[in-house]
Amino acid sequence: MFRRALDWVGNRAGLEGAQDFLKHKTVPVHSGTIWYYLGGVTLFLFVIQVLTGMLLLLYYRPTPTEAFESVQFIVTQVEFGWLIRSVHSWAANLMVLTALLHMFSVFFLKAYRKPRELTWLSGMALLLLTFAFGFSGYLLPWNTLAYFATKVGTDMAGAVPVVGRFLRHFLRGGEEVTGATLTRFFGFHVAVLPGLTTLLLLLHLALVQKWGISSPKRPGGSGPAMPFYPNFVLRELIGWYGALGVLGMLAALFPWELGTKADPFASAPAGIRPEWYFLAVFFTLKLIPGKVLIFNGEALGILVFGLAAVGWMLVPFWDNRSEDEKRHLALTGGGVFVIAYLAVFSALGYWR
Repeated sequence: MFRRALDWVGNRAGLEGAQDFLKHKTVPVHSGTIWYYLGGVTLFLFVIQVLTGMLLLLYYRPTPTEAFESVQFIVTQVEFGWLIRSVHSWAANLMVLTALLHMFSVFFLKAYRKPRELTWLSGMALLLLTFAFGFSGYLLPWNTLAYFATKVGTDMAGAVPVVGRFLRHFLRGGEEVTGATLTRFFGFHVAVLPGLTTLLLLLHLALVQKWGISSPKRPGGSGPAMPFYPNFVLRELIGWYGALGVLGMLAALFPWELGTKADPFASAPAGIRPEWYFLAVFFTLKLIPGKVLIFNGEALGILVFGLAAVGWMLVPFWDNRSEDEKRHLALTGGGVFVIAYLAVFSALGYWR
């Protein structure tokens, strides 16, 4: 009976093509296959973000006079509200982590090569949107740490050469971090960014389906593969289950703290720092002198970071599948350097 119902729905919805596709789609099997699951785990965490965010929206009020109190009400009065907020916050951090790991796995497996250049570019755009989610959502509880971290972050945006002043004004909705900033960040976080992410995600998934999953070059042709359904799908579900277990453990054992309400007239607390995924950049900018020759040090640092990010996004066009071993070694060494830099400078930014 259940099978007949599924056949009826598939026939009316025209799903025969999708069923055919699933029957023939395969996933390469090799020593790096485990890294293929990171994209699905990142998608799963994004769905968790959306669902918990919708629940939080039932009570949250995006105004300076009510934002902190509404979050306080969620965590103290709403049944399981503290858990939903903790899951939302921890899922955001885990999503950034899995997205970064996914990016590096694609880089080292050379899965960005022709014809997958657009897949890499759309994935990089999704990573930038993930950072934007973290930055915009950080201010919403309107607590002291979030307020001053947002002030520092928008000041850094203001140091961008040429467009910095406009960018800072655009982000803040004025010259200072005020209620206009909170309303603007709330709009970005719950409407603009989810809309852009959904569109880019559909494009990214369509490109993955179009070109398939990349596999390493093997002498004598392609290597072994497993069926996408049910073999890979069941393994992916186990990954989701594991991610849910880690998320539940973190949310229950280490509930996300609320802190104290923001006071724009108070001085910034000592040792203020951004979220962990911005620490390396933050600490590096602190090390740059105020003046480098005739240039503003912070503006120069941001310009260098911007150019480095563009260069990283253009990796598929540096690596053209040539047999130049020196170029391959240079690119791999560059990836190792980036990981080492992010790890060391994030640690230094946290402890100093």
